[in-house]
This record gives sequence, structure tokens and C-alpha cells, in this order.
Amino acid sequence: MKRHAFIFAIIITILTSSYTLQSQEKYQATWESLKKYQVPDWFRDAKFGIFIHWGVYSVPAFGSEWYPRNMYVEGSKEFKHHITTYGPQKKFGYKDFIPMFKAEKFDPAAWVSLFKKAGAKYIVPVAEHHDGFQMYKSALSKWNAFEMGPHRDVLGELAAEIKKQGLVFGLSSHRIEHWFFMNGGKHFDSDVLDQANASLYGPAREENETPSPEFMNDWLLRCTELVDNYKPQLFWFDWWIEQPAMDPYRKSFASYYYNKGLTWNKDVVINYKNTSFPEKAAVLDLERGKLGGIREPAWQTDDAIGNKSWGYAAGNTFKSAQYVITNLIDIVSKNGNLLLNIGPRSDGTITDEETQTLLGTGKWLDINGEAIYGSRPWKIYGEGPTRSASGSFSDQKEPFTAKDIRFTTKGDILYAITMGQPVANTVITSLGKKAGNGMIDSITMTGSDEKLSWKQEADALIIKPSKTYPSENAVVYKIIFKK
Repeated sequence: MKRHAFIFAIIITILTSSYTLQSQEKYQATWESLKKYQVPDWFRDAKFGIFIHWGVYSVPAFGSEWYPRNMYVEGSKEFKHHITTYGPQKKFGYKDFIPMFKAEKFDPAAWVSLFKKAGAKYIVPVAEHHDGFQMYKSALSKWNAFEMGPHRDVLGELAAEIKKQGLVFGLSSHRIEHWFFMNGGKHFDSDVLDQANASLYGPAREENETPSPEFMNDWLLRCTELVDNYKPQLFWFDWWIEQPAMDPYRKSFASYYYNKGLTWNKDVVINYKNTSFPEKAAVLDLERGKLGGIREPAWQTDDAIGNKSWGYAAGNTFKSAQYVITNLIDIVSKNGNLLLNIGPRSDGTITDEETQTLLGTGKWLDINGEAIYGSRPWKIYGEGPTRSASGSFSDQKEPFTAKDIRFTTKGDILYAITMGQPVANTVITSLGKKAGNGMIDSITMTGSDEKLSWKQEADALIIKPSKTYPSENAVVYKIIFKK
């Protein structure tokens, strides 16, 4: 009865708030109204955030964070591994991993301190992944980390620590994909068929089936519960909310959330994929990819340090700090942000590989952050021989080199960033006199007092290499033009 009363109270709150806000001419649940949204400066200035995929799937730690789905897909490597390691799915199902998810070494203060050292300005833990297990205290389901597993409000603890250490708190919901996520377990004798588990595994329908109104209402209630209880400044959605039937629910949630931001006097952000929202109504996010050129308005890449899995999985390989730094620079030069993911172990510890990549990124940003934070794109994003990846699910296969240049601006300052340490002359054709982009007055290198040797010729700006560089991953030249 308590849960039903809570749901009724939320619905009344939404309706009452909607009426009150309409009278104040706030956001309405229409695309016309939502297109008036403006991307806040805090997001455009932040440039770099941390994503956290952590949940029950970190216990089996096999394959990827899609283990809960794939363990019920007959013939998959996860299916075979599960039977060999834990026994048949009828006797040991995904639910049986929950008591093993203890998070005994989870230290939110240490996590946030690490992310801050990495140079991140906002943190986005996964509130609920496709598996249907909530990482927060919820009145809508018993399958959550407060009532089971760690018996801690993981999201709440992180939210408090993130805000305490002066960073921006966001969260992600992958709830809508749960509509079909566990459906493999309905095709053979598994615990998914047991109605006692329906509130965790259900509805387990087919991906080509339109979500029911009941399920979409549940999605909306879970989203509003997260907004009301945790007050995130960023709300990230995965791809499946683009279902046509979700259109009124997307609009209802966006208007509710944006108006909550006005009530809190805090600018908020929704991240979406593909075409879930009109371009101006929220912020576009590309998974494991990026854009080939400058995009207005602002956008975001979500990528993982882990190459094979977003959550912790044995045998994962990891991106280096060099990869992260140069791709961050490339993304920022095109008016984007980077949301970089880590996947902690089930006990709450973070891998050494991810830690080193984060610290290496932070070391570079400590010296060169002025060219990243608060910057805006220049007339062009850059130049150089290496082709940039473009589109979702397109990692940068060919590494950038010192011959690749990226530009950012801040006020009257132009930053030209080489994507490596130059060992020969840096040649920038976009800054030659004939290019018409201005006459250069001075050039310095961030993090260094060295007097540089350079010449602005007709066809290019030429900067001679230095004996030492303050940064091993990329070098930032600070350029001032003559008035």
C-alpha cells in the first residue's frame, strides 16, 4: 500500500506542478516549448565528465555489462560460461548474484577525489541499468541497492560527495531498455519464467513490441522519483527512449525536469541519442564516437576507458591517457564534451589501469586546462594529416600525432594544440598571413616560460621545436593577435 500511495502522490504532484508552472509560463510538454531550451554555460564550460557503470553485473564480471541479458541467450559465450561456473539458469539466475554484490570497499569520497584529480567537472553514475536493479533507495521496487546487495543508497552517497567536493552531479537511466532485456530467459527453462521474479525480470517482451502504457508510466515515475529525491543537474538517457510511443512521455519528463531546474535555480541538461529529442530541446550524445566537424549547438561523446565493457569484466583492455587526452582535445575543438566511463569491481575498487589513465589525464589538464575549460570553438576545428573518426561507435583507430593541430578560443586568445610533442617544426597553414585570420603578436607555451622561436610566413605559421615540453601528450600554444 505504501508504494501505491507514493505513486499516487507523485502523479498528483506532477499534475499540480504542471498547472502551477503553466500559470507562470514555464516549459510546457510540447516540442515547440522545449525547443526554447538553452544549453547552460556550466555544461559548455565543463568539457569533461566521468560516467560510472557499476552494478550487479560486476559480480560475474564476464563479457560485459550485458551479462544479465546474454546469460539467458542460448548458445552465447555468457550462457555457456554461466552453466559451467554457476549451474543452470533455473537454479542460479541473475537475481542470485545480488547477495554477492556487497560493495564492501566502496568509498565515495575516494572515488570523487580521484575524479577531481582527473580534471572532471561533472560525475554521472548509472542509477539503473538495463538489468532493472536500482542503485538507489526507491519506493517503486524492492530490487534496489538500499534494500538488497550492498544495503546502501549508492547513488545518494555519491550525490552527496560529488556536491560536497564542488562538482556537478548527474545520473543516467537505462530503464526503458528493460522492456526486452531479459526476454531470452523466456525461451528455455530458467528462473525468468518464475512469476516470483517477475518484478525484477519482467516484462521481458520482444524488442519489436511497443512498450505498454503501464511500463512507460513506470519509466516516467522512476525518472521523476530520481529528479525529486536526488536533484541531478544532468539526466542521461540511452537510445531506446526514441520509441515513437515514448513521445508524450519524453515531452512530459523534459518539461517536468526543466521546470524543476527553474525551481531549484539550477540549469539542467538532458542527454539523448539519435533522434529522441529535437536538436534544440536537449543535448545530443554519441556513444563511443564523435563528430567530424564543429556542431552548433553543444554536444557530447560518451566513451569508456575499457575497450570491451562499460562495467567491470575480466580480460578487459584499456585506453591510455594519450588516447583520452587527444580525443578530449579533438572533441572540445568541435564544441563537444567528453563523458568518460569507468567500471568499478563489485567490491567498489577501481582498476589500476583506469586509475592511471584518469591521473594521466588530470596531470595534462592541470597544466593545459585553460585551453579546454570554458573554451569555445574557433572558425575551424583544426588541421593535420590524421583523419578523425566520425559518428557513433567509431573509435579513433589511427592515433593523432604532433602534426595534427586543434584550435580552441577564449576571449581574444587562440589556442593551437599539437596532438603530441613536436620533434620538428610545427607548421600551421591556417595561421599563415595569406589565410587572413590575423597577424600574430605573441606566442607562448602553457606551463612553460621558454621563449619560443616562431615566424608567421605567408603560407603558414612555423614554430620551432623546444628542447623540453611541459606535457608529453599534447602541447598547447597560446596565441595573441595584434589589435
